Amino acid sequence: MDLLTVPVDKPADLNVILGQSHFIKTVEDLHEALVGTSPHLRFGLAFCEASGPRLVRHSGNDPELEELATRNALAIGAGHSFIVFLREGFPVNVLNQVKNVPEVCRIFCATANPLDVLVAVTERGRGIVGVIDGEPPLGVEDESDVADRRQLLRTIGYKL
Repeated sequence: MDLLTVPVDKPADLNVILGQSHFIKTVEDLHEALVGTSPHLRFGLAFCEASGPRLVRHSGNDPELEELATRNALAIGAGHSFIVFLREGFPVNVLNQVKNVPEVCRIFCATANPLDVLVAVTERGRGIVGVIDGEPPLGVEDESDVADRRQLLRTIGYKL
């Protein structure tokens, strides 16, 4: 077995969701789930088919994000994996809908951070082992940091 590190190529302002599913129907069901969350959400998604023609299936409502998802899915190349890029919306707004798609088995991450995907390669193919999401902590929050965190969540509308 070989272990590869595949960096996800994305602009800093985009959010990404990386997951695993089990059926070609994933593309259409993820598309429907995302469209149903917000009329403003822009997205592109791609799915690596693991059998049959083994194509990268793709969809979205933003051609640039759809192309970006397709390119990254090809680079990762792990069967039954999917990647979704979001603009004008955040993973927290769509993650439950994505997880509720019947074909979705697991979510590896949902982030805007720099992202590396750890891919195992065997004679059978490629699979996602895990992800490196962002950078390590520089310390532990103090009382001032706690107050800042609480204020931020209220300012952006996630807490009252």
